[in-house]
Amino acid sequence: MTLIYRLRSLIAGIVFLFTTAILSTMALIVALTIENKTIENWIIETWTRSTLWLFNVKLIEIGKENIPEGSCLFLFSHSSFFDVFALAAAAPYCRFGAKIELFKIPIFGPAMRGFGVLPIARQQREKVFQVYDEAKERVAKGEKFALSPEGGRNIKEQLLPFKAGPFIFAINSGMPLVPVVIKGAFDVLPKGHILPNTDRWQREIEIHFLPKVEVDGVSIEDRGVLQNQVFEMMNPYFEMKSQ
Repeated sequence: MTLIYRLRSLIAGIVFLFTTAILSTMALIVALTIENKTIENWIIETWTRSTLWLFNVKLIEIGKENIPEGSCLFLFSHSSFFDVFALAAAAPYCRFGAKIELFKIPIFGPAMRGFGVLPIARQQREKVFQVYDEAKERVAKGEKFALSPEGGRNIKEQLLPFKAGPFIFAINSGMPLVPVVIKGAFDVLPKGHILPNTDRWQREIEIHFLPKVEVDGVSIEDRGVLQNQVFEMMNPYFEMKSQ
């Protein structure tokens, strides 16, 4: 059976590449011409949900009532590329921060930039905060963003210590935080693997939207308290798995 699963994933991977090329081209055209958010969000949702379908991954969404109206910052656990597919499928209107190297990919990179994805140069702190400052106007217009507070993908489904940057972004912009716990994505595609879901016919990803955390009255000096609060909200989901 393992051979069948791998063959399925190989075929799905080829289809995924074609789908990504087609939708990236559409996205770039939309970004350069009409700049319609409704169409942009449809492209994102089509790409992410079709990817989940191709690899036979069922998405279970829990706590969407916790997503506020207006702007917010989703802080999501990050152990797999499929975290992004899961969150973008559930909330296609949010815009992620992505490592700046991805913006060099032909068509796909310019499409991301045109759709408002935030280019994150991880080793260049000043440039990262410049990107956050430039996004303040978009926050004021009600846009939602998504960042990994861990700063990158983990090699296990657990939480790494949080970085300060996303919390400073939220405090300076005045937008509430929505912690997001994603379970099962690591099993679909662990770090270092190329093909998703090669050892099982179907898998599930659970995405938990936790109650929002307000940043009103929180100073930059107090961001550590905010980081600990969010970490303590998210970490029990991972402790339950290890027990």
